[in-house]
Amino acid sequence: MTLSVFCILLFAALLHASWNAIVKAGNDKLYSAIGVTGSAALIALLLLPFAPAPSAASVPFMVVSTVLQVIYTVLVAKTYQISDMSQTYPLMRGTAPLLVAIISVLFLGDHLSTLAWCGIAVICTAILGMAFNGRGGSQRGVMLALLNAWIIAGYTLIDGTGVRLSGTALGYTLWSFFLNGSSLLCWAMIARRREASRYLVQHWKKGVLGGMGTMGSYGLALWAMTQAPLAVVAALRESSILFGALIAWLLLKERVAGLRLLAAGGIAAGAILLRLS
Repeated sequence: MTLSVFCILLFAALLHASWNAIVKAGNDKLYSAIGVTGSAALIALLLLPFAPAPSAASVPFMVVSTVLQVIYTVLVAKTYQISDMSQTYPLMRGTAPLLVAIISVLFLGDHLSTLAWCGIAVICTAILGMAFNGRGGSQRGVMLALLNAWIIAGYTLIDGTGVRLSGTALGYTLWSFFLNGSSLLCWAMIARRREASRYLVQHWKKGVLGGMGTMGSYGLALWAMTQAPLAVVAALRESSILFGALIAWLLLKERVAGLRLLAAGGIAAGAILLRLS
């Protein structure tokens, strides 16, 4: 992996951690996520006339990815309602890159060096270690988290294939965010119009900031998928947990536990291995 792609992915991880901090700070996680994705959809709509159109071959991938990401967003909110986020979030994010690595190598023709496998394994082990900290948890929450890991892996693989076929990472990114965000907004306006409208109006500034962050984060990741193996991109995106720990400590004034610091060190070590691969 070139140094430029590596640095861009680290910046994408920082953006990912930033918009997740905005969602986490919201009073309602589902409406916060809808505000972020809905704002991203409006931004994408404004930019679409200036971006090249993706090829027709990539359209089915965008549609399937949109369905999966809508399911993912709703499932995340449901998972956090019934279980501890500190357990289920690492389960989702630590399992997905391993699934992407195995499937992309076996079925999509990606090649990973020994160092790349080691880097992915170190990052995923560090993240998963945060989930198994000796505390009990909701069995249903764990099952939902593992289901969501498959969904994350699914839309990552689909988007990775779609953006490679599209001929334009920018056009594919904008259309993806427009479809995803508008779908969630439509669902919210149909199912929970009054509550959703009130929350979105009150917190629109956070939604816009989060929308810019998530577009930048996943847009850069999609571009990187045209330059590097999907599994490497998926694993490096999870270095957002490293930046998340820093944001929680420096900006949110949260106490960062030793386990989280240890995981951050493991993620940093894994990222170095991926850079060297």
